[in-house]
Order: sequence, then C-alpha cells, then structure tokens
Amino acid sequence: MRRTALLVSATLLTGLLPFAVAGPASGADDPAPVPVDNFEGEIPFANPPAEGIFTWGSDTDDPPTLELAARDDAPQGEKVLSGTYDISGYGGFTHDFAFAEPAHDWSASKGIRFWWDGRNNGKKVNFELKDGGANGEASELWTTSFTDDWTGWKQLEIPFTDFTYRTDYQPVGGIDQVLGLTEMWGYALTLPVGGADRFAMDGVELYGKADQSLRANVVTDAAVYPVEEGRSAAVKITVATTGSAPIDEPVTVAYETAGGTGESGKDYTPVKGELTFPAGTASGASRTVTVATLRDKAGENAETVPLKLTVTGAKAPAENPQVVIDAHGLPYLDAKLPVKKRVADLLSRMSLAEKAGQMTQAERGALTTPGDIAAYDLGSLLSGGGSTPTPNTPEAWAKMIDGFQLRAQATRFQIPLIYGVDAVHGHNNLVGATIMPHNIGIGATRDPQLAYETGKVTAAEVRATGIPWDFAPCLCVTRDERWGRTYESFGEDPALVESMETVIQGLQGAPSGKDLKRNDKVLATAKHFVADGGTEYGSSTTGTYTIDQGITKVTRQELEAVHLAPYQDAVDRGVGTVMPSYSSLDILGDSEGPVKMHADAAMINGVLKDRMGFDGFVISDWQAIDQIPGDYASDVRTSVNAGLDMIMVPYAYKDFHKTLSDEVTAGRISGKRIDDAVSRILTQKFKLGLFEKPYADTSGAAAIGSAEHRAVAREAAAESQVLLKNAGGVLPLKKSQKVYVAGSNADDIGNQAGGWTITWQGSSGKITDGTTILEGMRKAGSAVTYSKDASAPTDGHDVGVVVVGETPYAEGIGDVGNGNDLVFSAADRAAVDKVCGAMKCAVLIVSGRPQLVGDQLGDIDALVASWLPGTEGDGVADVLYGKRAFTGQLPLTWPKSEAQLPINVGDSSYDPQFPYGWGLTTLTSVPGGGTSALKALAVAAAVAEKAGSETAGRAIVTKARLLVQQKMGQTITAASAKPFADADHLLLTGRYAQAVAKLTAAYRAV
Repeated sequence: MRRTALLVSATLLTGLLPFAVAGPASGADDPAPVPVDNFEGEIPFANPPAEGIFTWGSDTDDPPTLELAARDDAPQGEKVLSGTYDISGYGGFTHDFAFAEPAHDWSASKGIRFWWDGRNNGKKVNFELKDGGANGEASELWTTSFTDDWTGWKQLEIPFTDFTYRTDYQPVGGIDQVLGLTEMWGYALTLPVGGADRFAMDGVELYGKADQSLRANVVTDAAVYPVEEGRSAAVKITVATTGSAPIDEPVTVAYETAGGTGESGKDYTPVKGELTFPAGTASGASRTVTVATLRDKAGENAETVPLKLTVTGAKAPAENPQVVIDAHGLPYLDAKLPVKKRVADLLSRMSLAEKAGQMTQAERGALTTPGDIAAYDLGSLLSGGGSTPTPNTPEAWAKMIDGFQLRAQATRFQIPLIYGVDAVHGHNNLVGATIMPHNIGIGATRDPQLAYETGKVTAAEVRATGIPWDFAPCLCVTRDERWGRTYESFGEDPALVESMETVIQGLQGAPSGKDLKRNDKVLATAKHFVADGGTEYGSSTTGTYTIDQGITKVTRQELEAVHLAPYQDAVDRGVGTVMPSYSSLDILGDSEGPVKMHADAAMINGVLKDRMGFDGFVISDWQAIDQIPGDYASDVRTSVNAGLDMIMVPYAYKDFHKTLSDEVTAGRISGKRIDDAVSRILTQKFKLGLFEKPYADTSGAAAIGSAEHRAVAREAAAESQVLLKNAGGVLPLKKSQKVYVAGSNADDIGNQAGGWTITWQGSSGKITDGTTILEGMRKAGSAVTYSKDASAPTDGHDVGVVVVGETPYAEGIGDVGNGNDLVFSAADRAAVDKVCGAMKCAVLIVSGRPQLVGDQLGDIDALVASWLPGTEGDGVADVLYGKRAFTGQLPLTWPKSEAQLPINVGDSSYDPQFPYGWGLTTLTSVPGGGTSALKALAVAAAVAEKAGSETAGRAIVTKARLLVQQKMGQTITAASAKPFADADHLLLTGRYAQAVAKLTAAYRAV
C-alpha cells in the first residue's frame, strides 16, 4: 500500500483554524510588540543546537532555498526572508532558539504575528510552535494554517488560542499536551506541495496582552455520551489553564439541552443552568451536569441531545458535547439473529448518505475534525505507515481508536468503524511489538505451521490495541528482484505462496469467520489482486518508480497458473477482504491493452467475486482510484462499478462521499451495486462482533512483545536463514572461537527489520525493541570483537562474520533504478575484502531480495541469505552457533547478474548463481549412496504420493535434495540448476515422484 510521507505533511492539517488578518489591531493599552526575528541578519542560518534558521524536507529536493534579501518594499527594516521551493513530499524551515540558552517565555502575549508576501495561489501554509521539552527538536508541537489567497504584503495575527496540538506527529512522546507558552523553543513553517513557487516573510513578533480567556479553557471529558434509554448521562465539565495556574477571575458556564434529534420531554428531561468556577479555582477542577433520558416501549434509532455550553472568562470547548440515547429494540441489534438477517434489516433502514459513508475510508490523521466521523457516517479509518498516536504505545493506540469509535456512536444506527493497519510482519507500526521476518523470509522457512504461528501472534498484538483489521497478507508472486516490494512476497513460485497461506488462519481463525469475534483475531486482507508481482521493469509511470505500479503483461494461461492461483486458496480459506493492486494488467491476445486493476471489472466482479466465490469486501489501495484515467467522478464510478466496495481515500473522504452519492443519484452507479457493497462491509463488521463490542479489548496487551511471542519470531528468523555456501564447514561457529564481526547490518535493528517498521519506509538505527544479530552472537558465543567498518585489527581471530546488505525501503522507493541497486555498498564490499582476506569468513546478507555477490564469492567461505529477520537477532545467532540447524531454502532464484533478470523457476533458460529451492544444512548427516539411493527414494516417493502422505513425501524429497546438493557443491551449472529448481516446485504441488526424478536428473548433470 502506497503511503505518502505522513510526518509534517501539509495535507493532514488543512482543517485547522485560519490566521486572523491583522492590520495593527492591538488595543491602546497593549504592550509594545516583542521582536522574534526581523530578518535583518540578527538571526543566522545555523543548525541546532545553536540558534538559527534551517531548512528540512522529505528528500534532497524538498528543502526550500532561503536568503535574507534586501527589498525596497520590506514591511520592517530593509531585508526580508525569501526563498523558493518545489516540494513533492514535505519541506519547510525552522527558527530554533539556542539549546544552550533558557527557553523563551511568551505567556504575557496574546499571540504571534508576521508579514507574508501573498502569491494568491490558494495553497495552505502551516505554522507551528515548539512548546516545552528539552530543546527545539524535542519539544511539543502546536500548529495552525493559513491560505495564501491575496497578493502583496499582509500582516497576519495568530492568537495563541488558534493553535492545536499535533496529533499526526510529535518528535517526542508528548509532554503535557498543554500550550504552556512559558518554555518556547521556536517556530516552523511547512510550505505547500505540488508545484514550484516562491515566498517572502518579514517581522515575526509577539503582540497583545494575554488575558485569562487566552490561557484558561473549559473542556468536557468526552464529546459524545452514549447512554441506554432510561438512564442518565453525566457530563464532566473542567476548567484548565496553560501552565496549570489557578484562574485569576471567575469562569461561568451556562448549559442547556437544545436541538438534536431527541425530543424534549419525550426522550429526555431538559436541563438548564449555570456553573461558576470562582477566582482562585485550581486548574483541573470539575463540575458535573446530569442529563436524564426517558424510557418508552418502542424500538428506535439512536437520538442525540446536544448540551449547549456558553462560557464566560475562558475559551469554550471546540464543540458542544452531546448525549446519545442508544438505538434499541431493532432487529439488527439482536446478536442472536443470523448475520444475514441483521445485515438485511440494517441495510433497509439506511439512507444513501449513510451507505456512501460505509464505503468511505479516511486516514485518521486527515480528519478535519473528529466530528466528521458522524457527519459523514464514515465506515472506516486507517493508519497509514508511520501514522501513529503520541505516544506510540499500546495504551495510546487503544485510547485513540476508542475515541474514534465513540464518535461513531453519534450516528443514527451507531454502526461501528472498522479500523485498519498494515501489520505486514507483526504489528509493525507499534514500538515494542514483536516484528517477524518479512514474508520473503517466511517463504524461506518452507514451514506452513510457522507461517500460521506468525499470523497468530500478529493478530493477537494487533487486536489488543483495538484494531480489528489487518491489510495482510501479501499474496503476490514476485517475478523480478528489481521490484521494491519483493520482500513482501513469500516467493516466486505460486505453489510456495499457496503453502504459506496458513497465515490467513493464524490471523482470522476458522474459514467460516466464527473466530473473528475473539480478542486475538483480526480480519485479513489478500493483496494485491492481481499480478502485482509480475510488473515489467520500466513500465511504471508513478514518479521515479521503475517497476512498482507498472504493467503486468501475461498470457491468460500464465495469469491463471502464476498470479491468480493464490487467491483461490485465500477465498477458500475465508479471507475477509481483498485489496486490488495499483498495477495494470495487460492480457496478451485480448486486444484490450493495459487496464488498471482498480478499474478491472472482469477481474474483480467476474473472476474474484463470481467465479471464485469471494463473499468478503474489496478495499481499494491508498488513493489508488486517482490513477484511473478520467476525472474524479469517472474514477469513483469506474472503480465502484468494477466491484470495489470500500474506497481508501485518505485525504479526500469529503469529496468521495459527495461524488459517490451524486453518481448514484444520477443513475450512473446502481442502488443494487451500493447495497451489495454495503452488505459485504456490514457482514464483516457483524462477524467481528463490533456492534456488541466496538471498543478495544486490551486484556491481551500484556503479551505484546512478550517472551512467548518473541520466541515465535526467533524461530521464524532461525528457520528463514538460507545457507548458500559452506566451504570447509566454517559454520556452525564454535563457542571456543574468537570471532571478528563487521559490516553495516551487524548491529542495526532498523536495517534487519526493513521497510514497514514503525514508519512506512522504515529507517536505520534503534527504532524499536529487539536484539540485533551482533547482540545475539554475543549472547550465543564467547569472544566477539566488533568493528563496523573492519578498521579494528584482525589479528588473533579464528573466524570472521561480515553482516552486509540493504538499508530499509518500501514499495517503489526501493525499485532498482530508483536510487537502489543489487550490489553491496562500497563500505560493505571493503569490509568483506578485509575480513575474508585475513581469515576464514562467513558473510550474512541482510536484505529484502538477492544481492549480486559477483567476484567476491570465491573469497567467501560461508554465505548466508538472512533476508530481513525482524527484531529477533537471537534466531540468526541460533543457527550460526549450531543451536539450530540451517534448514532454509531459497524462496526465489539467486541471479548471477542483473542482466539475467527476471529469472524464475520454470524458465526455459535458467543459469543462476543459486537455484530456487537451494539451501545447505548443518548438524544433519547428508544421505549417501548416489544414484542407487536416489532410485530407492524414487520408489518411496511414488508410494507416498499415491497414499497422499505430505509428511512422508516432503521427508523423502528433502533427503534426495540434500544428497544432490552435496554433489553439486559450488559447481552449479545450468544443466543441474534447472531440474533442481523444478523439483522444489513439484514437491510443493505434491508430485513427489516427479520431484525425485528431477533431482536425479540434476545429480547426473553435475
């Protein structure tokens, strides 16, 4: 799933309060303004910890250029701060105060103002304050925005009351979430994206005199108070101040029940009155207003009773709280009825607007206001990669999602949200969660039971944070290692992918869906339908991507055999949702040309839903309908008519909701199609038990990152290790040996976890809890010397271990040719040369795909494909030191050169470095006997195949494989590699006798 960068993204903040327009609006008794920066050169361009102005951005092209430019029309002084920008991700600039000096106290002022040279471009600019904390880069962020819709200089005034706490990103865990103003560390501006432009500003200063209404505010403990009919709701009203000081003057709160859908005197007893907080009242003091509801005998929809609050002496709540009398007595609320009847009853009651809302999914950080959940009857929210609560803890996730679910209770039918995340290798957005190996490593294990266990752990950790839906597993069949999503695939062979689909049961439980109500199961998603793994290199038209989101050109036979096969298995396993691919499908010979998968009715309606019998719902990928040719209305119409049931429109939920409704009203989308989509969505919500239990069940939260869960990840990491070469029996290591460890990936938890870890792209360094490979080796072995760049002396060591490979990436950002390649970095190559030139050595490659070893292979004694093992480096150490045997097998072909790509099992021309299915072992005696042993194994394989004994068949073929591998050694030829690789495919499809026959052919070809 594509994710634009969420950190500091301007588009997330478009609904924040606009700046006030200032002429000098200060009162006669206001103090003189306090200069912050006049841009005459008094504040330098400098980076923290010094005071200064500096730029930043999502990549090298996004930081703006800045200069202090002399201008005749400068509003203050002779110079202004001016610059140019052309931002694709995010970018802007900051003025930080010096870390070595005390923070600034702005609490005596009303707000901040500055001059802005308007361009009248209609774009939003975000302005941010840095409040409290240790320094400017570890402060709490408060933000607002303005729209540049004028020409020439204008002074903008922003009262401090206009700033809101950033919920999409905080550099720290949140300090007190109060704009205290007594410890200010500076400000920052985020400039608009999507086109080159310039800007100029001048004269940043504090203005006005603070009064109590600017530093005291009245809040309620909730915005929505659901209550059973006949019971009372208690609304807690609290006065709070910045800096937590007592209030200087009285604060009064007049309250009155008024408006809403509830009828006064019939549905509730009206209340009206006034509360007073006297001068000297401590910050945090509370009073309670009780609203009593009335019982009758009729079944009813939910009804709202707003409590209007009028505040004097303090800032009023952003919105009036509302009591909601729960829906009751209606058939869809009866958990004893069959799901089908509950769906039909609820659907019959819903309006078009409510149905459109159920089909809409928004990014949680893009909500203009939480009230939009009810206003647009939203059916779903998601967290994109890196979109996390602050702090990023299980408790904060549950609290955040419960807050969103509470908002859904203010709708007529109280249909709960279904919240989704990309938990693609564990609950990977959550710091401290158990991070599994990526799918490519799971495919290397050849262990369906272990795949099931990893799904089981993931589901338990995800559901314990209040999330019932996982956008996983990826069932792509990767056919070109240049693809940045290669590691999301279990392998290049559809039979291997199908064998790993036990993960679906680990996530969901029984195929019937009966387990989805459990607090340790989640709804799974098969993605990306279909053939995303087959996109042709150079066919992508998305930015600088080279292959991701491109075009898959296949015959219909190849489509069925390679790419569609895993989806039938997923449907048979009861997978609840399916996500189409960004890519296009071009079926050779049908004369239609490439068709975007999100627009492909023949594949979604025809194949997936009709032929395969998929009865879950289809969810689009991130903003994917925008890539369909045509205008927005056409995008909506085409995608929904093609069979999409819910559309992921992270930022455009308002536009989508209106457009979908308009298209139905105009007859361009049928009511029948809408009812089918909503029925599918509601069915899964009922199966998940969300109507009965919409809020998080956190009873399993203590197990997140537990020793028991990490033991599963450790086993997966160990079984995923593929021993490609082991000359002289260098591995396993002995505890008595003195080991020299080097390489960029030996001691980096971020690198070994890869992309989709804490953030979308992942990052290097200590980004979460876990054990690095080096730490695992130190626990498993004895004398270990570590030198990342191999600069430390190598003398006196028995063996070297060099851990090299890739740094994190995700999706098209990782495409080869988009700033990435398949060769070691210069530093890693130098470390291999130095260590392997000085002693016997083992090289571990931590990567999401094969790396080209080239001429260094001859100098390397032992070579291991470690893939992306996740947070449990102990598992890697387990096989290095012989606690467990190496048993992993290549899930895809390891090429000799990039010129060979794409190269896959079954190709007519096949001459790889290491064939598909290759994997040496340790601590296991390899069978002997040559051709006579293979003949006996062939007979046994035929018996096992006839009896349908998978366990016996797998064991027999494995013996034959180990025997053949021993003879092939490092003299792998095209003649031996092709039948060897074919044998593994035959094994996975249950043709054990043919597999042994192929291995025999490989043996004879050596």
